[in-house]
Amino acid sequence: MAKMTMVQALNLALKQEMTQDDSVLILGEDVGPDGGVFRVTDALIDEFGDQRVIDTPLAEAAIIGMAIGMAAYGLKPVCEIQFSGFSYQNFHQVENHAARMRWRTQGRLTCPMVMRAPYGGGVRALEHHSESREAYWAHTPGLKMVIPSSPRNARALLVSAIRDPDPVIFYESKALYRAFREDVPELEETLEIGKSQISRQGDDLTMIAYGAMLRPTLEAAEELQKEGISAEVIDLLTIAPLDDSLMIESIRKTGKAVIVHEAPKSFGPGAEIISRLMEGAFYYLEAPIQRVTGYDIVIPYFSREKAYMPDVKRIMQAARATMIK
Repeated sequence: MAKMTMVQALNLALKQEMTQDDSVLILGEDVGPDGGVFRVTDALIDEFGDQRVIDTPLAEAAIIGMAIGMAAYGLKPVCEIQFSGFSYQNFHQVENHAARMRWRTQGRLTCPMVMRAPYGGGVRALEHHSESREAYWAHTPGLKMVIPSSPRNARALLVSAIRDPDPVIFYESKALYRAFREDVPELEETLEIGKSQISRQGDDLTMIAYGAMLRPTLEAAEELQKEGISAEVIDLLTIAPLDDSLMIESIRKTGKAVIVHEAPKSFGPGAEIISRLMEGAFYYLEAPIQRVTGYDIVIPYFSREKAYMPDVKRIMQAARATMIK
């Protein structure tokens, strides 16, 4: 296995899928010779040409609109939106058309397209570059919402997303793009969309996170172990459909839960997770469920961004509060 960053792993997934399936193509702003703003599509135009790696105008609605037409006619477009905050310009195309294609045509047509978008804070970016708005997409019927947490699962999930017959929104944390390397197999690997994983076994407390928040959650779990608290950590990987079976099983064992995400607290993914846990494990809960999240504000600029992001200290404080209830 080669050790890869998330950028390299995503590039590998795109290259292998384009090699074995001529219907897979890429479109987006600067995805061609420039290789994308974060170089995820680096050198793909050299191998596959400008008919399959298509530089588009700065027009997000047009990117998604074209992709929907391509998908309806049998292609598998992978769209890159430079930053997730720019996807508001194409929301109507995704919500009104991509998400409804199967329903609208009573199954006659599907929409096998992927919308990739860097999301989240932690890199001191500008406005519309650092949001974590996955709840918009997860709330939309007909869409799948995937957020990987490491190079290996990013590669495997992107392959599965490309092969999925329905539209997939694929968020990639900018903070994770080059944060660390991980062994990624050269041979094909996939992960089932809609399944979460246990990243750390534990008995006293369940901690639920995804994307960039998995790493500080794991760090907090290691620190809590020094205090005699054994925390189990679940990586959701997919926000929609949400795999509640694993988290409910874990809560029935531990009786306590902390949920971590960088999206704003109100109406965020954590609220839906709590609802599922109340429905499936209410009688096993021994303390109120805690949330560690971003605040209900627009993510601040550079000097205050760090204070906005959930960190190890905040996660540990929530865990301790849960344990003493």
